[in-house]
Order: sequence, then structure tokens, then C-alpha cells
Amino acid sequence: MFDMVSRRGFVSLSAVAAAGLGLAGCSGSKTSEPAGSDAGSAKASSKKAVELQVFAANSLEKALPEVQELYIEQTGTTFADTQFKASGDLVEQMRAGAAVDVLITASKGTMDDAETAELVDVDTREDMFVNDLVIIRAEGSDTKVEAVADVANLDGKIAIGDAKTVPAGKYANQALASVGLYTGTEGDDGEYAPEIADKVALADKVGTAAAYVSTGDCVAGFVYSSDIFRYDGIEEAFVCPEDSHKPIVYPGAVAESSEHADEAKAFIDFCLTNKKAQKIWAKYGFELSA
Repeated sequence: MFDMVSRRGFVSLSAVAAAGLGLAGCSGSKTSEPAGSDAGSAKASSKKAVELQVFAANSLEKALPEVQELYIEQTGTTFADTQFKASGDLVEQMRAGAAVDVLITASKGTMDDAETAELVDVDTREDMFVNDLVIIRAEGSDTKVEAVADVANLDGKIAIGDAKTVPAGKYANQALASVGLYTGTEGDDGEYAPEIADKVALADKVGTAAAYVSTGDCVAGFVYSSDIFRYDGIEEAFVCPEDSHKPIVYPGAVAESSEHADEAKAFIDFCLTNKKAQKIWAKYGFELSA
């Protein structure tokens, strides 16, 4: 029901240091500076290290810190306390005036919202990652799911992110709509069918949905395939067909309010081009967007 996209596809910063030599007057000897003078050190001092504030989708909270550590080692750029929340909540924080350098969301829709609100520099926007939507069960559970429609027959609650703020919830509802269990095709514009309406347990973020399943509060839940690598106690029961929901894409962009726009863009580029970073993304189930 949705267009298929190509899958499985796969800045450098330079610093110049200047040094000056002080030559003596008519004697030809080196000049000396008074003790405690910082004139020479001022010339040799490097540019003050930059600290970036990143707002990122909750599902990136395991992979992104490892990539940031790699970036710190290679560039000296550091990061403030990265915020990992539902994409919609991150955009709302930016609307409220939060100081941000880089925004990475878990859907094109939430990045579109940020763009419409003029919160990001549209010229820096890039599709960074793709992901799969999966139905999970508790590790070792005998719950069987062989099709999206099977969730209607499960004996227990189904964890789904609140589609108002959680992109994974919108994708889940789109998948449910493809089999007649949700009335809206966009994922946040309808209602659950009677067969599952009383079974749905809404979660404030995709991590909460995973937790509901791992603790046994829900027998199944909708999360991203990358979440299998993030949380203990859950396992994949079924991969939702790609044509059952819109493509799961993670766009990234530099915030309009950033005071370090060049460095912020350099970090986004690093995430997409550095070979070691690519291995980290792959380790956690993310693929680079083609």
C-alpha cells in the first residue's frame, strides 16, 4: 500500500596550527619574553573545543553514544548531555526554545514538523538511517505471530507507542491499518478496531513498549528491529512487511539556532561516512539510508 524503497544501501575536519619565530634585533640573538608572559602561548593555542548538543530519537540511545565517543577521539569535539526522547517530544522542546545543534528524528514526519516550524536548516537535512518494524515477544515466550493480523488473536495486551509523539506507534498503526485493525492510513488519524481496542497498551516511547513486553505486562509489542539489540528480555516474533507501513527513515539536520553549525554538519557527515561509525550502526541494527 506504500511505495517500496531501496534498502541495504551503504568530513573530514582539518585544523591548521600557526607558529611564529621571534628574531632578535641587531645582535641576531633570540628575544626573550618576561617570565609569566602569555604572548607566545596565545599564538600557539588551538581553537577552543566545541561542545555539541544533540537531540536524537529514543531508539538511538545505545548506538549514538558509541559513535560520539569515536568522534571525540578523532576530533576533540565534545557533546553535552544528549537527549534521547520520542521524536515528537524533541521537536516540542525545540519549539519551547531548547538550545540544540543537531536533531535526528525517527520519521520524516517529525522532521517535516521541525522544518515547518523553522527549527532546522533545510539545506543540511539528510536521510541518515533506515529500520524495520517488528513485533516482539518476551524472550523464551511461546507467543506465535506469523502475520500482523495475528495480534488480534493474542491473549493479552499489545504494546504500541503513542502515535501522537512516537513514530514507531505511527508505523505500527499503519501496519495494523493494512490488515483492517486500525481505521486511519496515516497512523495517527484513526481508531483501533474492536478486536484489539481493549488490548492496546500505549507507551510514551518505543523503549517503554519494549519494557512492557520484557516484564510480561504485554504479550507482544511493536518496536524497531534495532530495539532487539538495545533491550534485554525481548526477541523478534515477526517482521512486518515493508509495504505494510511507510518507510522507516531517520532524518538528521542542523538546528537553526545552532551556534556551531559547521561543526554540527561535520558530525552528521561523520556519522554517514566514517567506516568505524558504520560498523557501530550495523551492530545495533541500523542501516545507512541509500
